[in-house]
Amino acid sequence: MATKLKKTKSAGRFGARYGSTLKAKLTNVEEKQRKRQTCPICQKAGAKRLSNGIWQCSKCNKKFASNTYHLQED
Repeated sequence: MATKLKKTKSAGRFGARYGSTLKAKLTNVEEKQRKRQTCPICQKAGAKRLSNGIWQCSKCNKKFASNTYHLQED
């Protein structure tokens, strides 16, 4: 199995396929969706993506639906 390189990050699982531009775009989206984001209810950085469009805040323990990949900054 191929290892992930530092340059390709999470898109390293695709190896030599799909091109560098598409892999770079995918890496940017995945980095945004995996980090904890600001909860719209308690305004603290604790919201984590559970699944497609479902988020849960670890600080106030609220579960809510919002954008698919990352919460928008208002």
